Amino acid sequence: MTKAPLLALLAASAVSGAAFANPFETTLPNGLRVIVKEDHRAPTAVSMVWYRVGAIDEKDGTSGISHMLEHMMFKGTKRVPAGEFSKRVADLGGRENAFTSLDYTAYFQLVPTTALPEMFTLEADRMANLQLSLADFTSEMKVVQEERRMRTEDSPEALVQESLNAAAYEASPYRRPVIGWMDDLQHMTYEDVRRWYRQWYAPNNAFVLVVGDVDHDKVFHQVEKAFGGIAAHPLPERKPQNEPPQRGVKRLVVKAPADLPFIEMMWKVPKLRDVDNDREPYALEVLANVLDGNEAARLSKDLVREQKVAQSAGAGYEGTVRGEASFVLEGQPAEGRTAADLEAALRGEIKRIQDQGVTAEELARIKTQIVAGQVYKRDSMMAQAMEIGAFEAAGFNWRDYDKQLEKLRSVTAEEVQAVAKKYFGDDNLTVAVLDPQPIDKPMIHRPAATDLR
Repeated sequence: MTKAPLLALLAASAVSGAAFANPFETTLPNGLRVIVKEDHRAPTAVSMVWYRVGAIDEKDGTSGISHMLEHMMFKGTKRVPAGEFSKRVADLGGRENAFTSLDYTAYFQLVPTTALPEMFTLEADRMANLQLSLADFTSEMKVVQEERRMRTEDSPEALVQESLNAAAYEASPYRRPVIGWMDDLQHMTYEDVRRWYRQWYAPNNAFVLVVGDVDHDKVFHQVEKAFGGIAAHPLPERKPQNEPPQRGVKRLVVKAPADLPFIEMMWKVPKLRDVDNDREPYALEVLANVLDGNEAARLSKDLVREQKVAQSAGAGYEGTVRGEASFVLEGQPAEGRTAADLEAALRGEIKRIQDQGVTAEELARIKTQIVAGQVYKRDSMMAQAMEIGAFEAAGFNWRDYDKQLEKLRSVTAEEVQAVAKKYFGDDNLTVAVLDPQPIDKPMIHRPAATDLR
């Protein structure tokens, strides 16, 4: 099967389908941006409020405060008591939740289009009028601490990832976990959270994003009616917290009850800064997909199925971030193999690309899959909203989103080989290994993500 015609077809579908009208944007006098993408295939819509504040903005001693405030945002206002927000969304046949990341905090509702005005009113109310009580803080802090125990402290792989970040970064706020260190949570106060809310939750530090069966002008009017009366205020100064050059490999061992070892290797690499002129971030994304983009990718094919050195193996790169970008290789050795065996095998896959590059067929397949993945995401209103919102929250503009597809399709085999040669030495590498300890009792392993309540 020839790949180029399919690429052209998918790319055309991604930018020209009638179901995917271009987003529209306006900015209210108080600084709140409003982005609307019309998709008229079903009488529903996703409504989101994104705040440009996350773990990256926290200071030592306050880790986890953005996530804690996310929980407190459901505790009510004078007009909407605790629990009433979620009840109203459910009564309208919708669903809602929120998530906190390193770079942002966001709240969403998926509702019938007719419910949007009420969603805007509810969100505007808690943006300006959240009631924070000591009793609510005390009870919710117990919930967050238990979440940390279940999702991090009871998960060996999550512990490895957390320890890896803490060791790899010196100045970057990415060294702190989104959910926070337990000691910081134990010493966090009600006044800390109240101060954080007053500092960062303002219309000039947020944007409203709507995707669905809507008319953008009507949404603009509805959002202005709900949010227009909220005053902007000065935001705290954001000083650079740039990571200094690493001067040699870092290694650490994490001991935790587990059946098998686990290894995670992280290299510091460039992030995307200039959508039009950068080249290396796109090559790094293609490299990650060559290694772990599908079942036929190299790590699954070579290390799991052929060499049988790994029970699982993966690669990842995220270049659209506010802070530092990293490239990760990770995996669990097959039974009878060691973490050292798997590290050598993972290094061997990078070395093979450094020496031999990637094939034209392999590159074409990866590009097709990347573009196809973008097209398939646009079948979902929530996925559309997430990709626009995360791109915006990282400091980019939705108008540039489709340029990424063009840039990815232009990556050459030589560029992939060049970044493999340039960034995968030991000087910017951190390696974390799980040393499995005896399991005294069954452990519940839960996902490490702390984003959803």
